[in-house]
Amino acid sequence: MVAIIDYGAGNLHSVKNALDYLGAESVVTSDPDVIAAADRVILPGVGSFGDAMRCMAERGLIEAVRNAADGSKPFLGICLGLQLLFESSEESPGVEGLGVFRGKVVRIPECGLKIPHMGWNNISLPKKSAILPEDEPFVYFVHSYYIEPKETSEISAYTEYGSRLAVAVEHGKVFATQFHPEKSGEVGMEILRRFLNL
Repeated sequence: MVAIIDYGAGNLHSVKNALDYLGAESVVTSDPDVIAAADRVILPGVGSFGDAMRCMAERGLIEAVRNAADGSKPFLGICLGLQLLFESSEESPGVEGLGVFRGKVVRIPECGLKIPHMGWNNISLPKKSAILPEDEPFVYFVHSYYIEPKETSEISAYTEYGSRLAVAVEHGKVFATQFHPEKSGEVGMEILRRFLNL
């Protein structure tokens, strides 16, 4: 069973539809007990860092999400769900993130390109990943902020958009991507399939 965390501000249905397509049993939930009992957990997200953290706090989900991302089972953060795993974001000064990964989220620098970074772009891998393909595939992005991890060894993918941006991390069984696997065609389905097969 895959628990898709519902904190009131997530891109839930496209993730659920992708898992249904892959034949995976999944449930959209905001119940900490269901999240704790799940074999795998996905934290999707759209919207702002501060609003998402507020929604999680109001639903009593912060500890449930931290516990789910403690490395004991496969966990996947997507888009804002990646950013929320870090300690802070320039988007919402003074708001504390989940702190699963050390580091911060910063705005994409002005570089003559349109912000948000929206659409298809390829990724490159600095090391072998348990879920990401190695052939620099094109995946789908929508974001104005990106991660700056303190532990660069945890970065599992970069993309080029005016400068080199870190767009995925992994540590043990915890994975997170700035791009949307559920919107990235067959490449995205393969990423989700690999996550499901861990």
